[in-house]
Amino acid sequence: MASILIKSATIVNEGKSFEGDLLIKDGKIEKIGSSINLPADTLINAEGLHLLPGCIDDQVHFREPGLTHKADIFTESRAAVAGGITSFMEMPNTLPNTLTQKLLADKYDIASKTSAANYSFFMGAGNDNLEEVLKTDSRNVCGIKVFMGSSTGNMLVDNEKTLEGIFSKTPMLVAVHCEDEATIRANFANFKALYGDELTPEMHPLIRNSDACYKSSSFAVQLAKKHNTRLHILHISTARETQLFDNSIPLSEKRITAEACIHHLWFSDKDYPKKGNWIKWNPAIKSGEDRQEILNAVLNDRIDIIATDHAPHTIEEKSQPYIKAPSGGPLVQHALIVMLQLFEQGKISLEKIVQKMAHNPAICFQIENRGFIREGYWADVVLVDLAKPTEVNRENLLSKCGWSPFEGLIFSASIHTTIVSGRIAYRNGQVVEGGVGERLLFER
Repeated sequence: MASILIKSATIVNEGKSFEGDLLIKDGKIEKIGSSINLPADTLINAEGLHLLPGCIDDQVHFREPGLTHKADIFTESRAAVAGGITSFMEMPNTLPNTLTQKLLADKYDIASKTSAANYSFFMGAGNDNLEEVLKTDSRNVCGIKVFMGSSTGNMLVDNEKTLEGIFSKTPMLVAVHCEDEATIRANFANFKALYGDELTPEMHPLIRNSDACYKSSSFAVQLAKKHNTRLHILHISTARETQLFDNSIPLSEKRITAEACIHHLWFSDKDYPKKGNWIKWNPAIKSGEDRQEILNAVLNDRIDIIATDHAPHTIEEKSQPYIKAPSGGPLVQHALIVMLQLFEQGKISLEKIVQKMAHNPAICFQIENRGFIREGYWADVVLVDLAKPTEVNRENLLSKCGWSPFEGLIFSASIHTTIVSGRIAYRNGQVVEGGVGERLLFER
């Protein structure tokens, strides 16, 4: 593997920013110093650039197998590295749903041949596969995923006895999608009675409302406390939910953690009239007040991780009427530059972005030797140019679905170079073809 010397970067890592050099050799970070003058196969002059640990996205839907008309591991991992994401954890609501160890192994096999980024896959929990769930190897699988509320696919776990079994018997991290299905169904029935087929995207946060989210999230927290489960609640979308989480202890000691997503930090319900189904997600994007409190919870460490919930659908699917249009959209290519835009606006520091998108996912999931710029760690790093704008248009999108909720926007920063496990995966606006990422391992 080629060695790489990065010179004169502003390194942002572990709460500090400093000028320095970085030497990469055999896939690992060999040396960090103020001035490294050693031979290397590739020299990168990073003067004026910021060097960050590569982002670790703990929630993506890459749609393979079974839904590859929307996306696949090859295309979406390329979009990820173009966005500075060096590692991802993918969800089990593919077709067939990832509910057996054989189906889980099949996904790892695909990624080992096609993924440009490092990878891991969640084992799916259903109403009747607890025996399979308990076979999951915590050393090389990121966690167990439970849909406590329906989403894409058909993996709703709504049997309380099953949930008790999962929470009481699973020794590894359990990640949950929390929306109360009964509340949503009742809300939908009420709106359907009033408006018939004339429902609009503006009604989405009223149907999938704050009560549905809080009822499910608070129940998950209650179960986790009862059984001392290692619980991770995904895509928090309401101000009220943020109060469920603790910021008084270090992340490494938390048994209950939470994630915020890019779309809930950027958009609000004021964007539905213009964006419509293009910002239809589950859980729904809600009010500006919810958005602000989610950001506050990120800043004060009640929310531990920033991720994407990247979930592509085709243009044709999203162009259908509200009732028929699926929820979700592509985000991996622009997640980091969105957060850098919030930095430009004075809403968050670079150090906090790095903490939430690299350090904390590594701590939360106990990922081995990743998520930090440290000697001996895997060389997963991204160079960003805070002075070079990025315009989002359909000509430069890499996700297979071919659209983005950010189309037409110009962000103030850009991704210069992404290095995955010591290999240059993206540079000068192009994905570097031919390499694959590594399977993530976990210190459990």
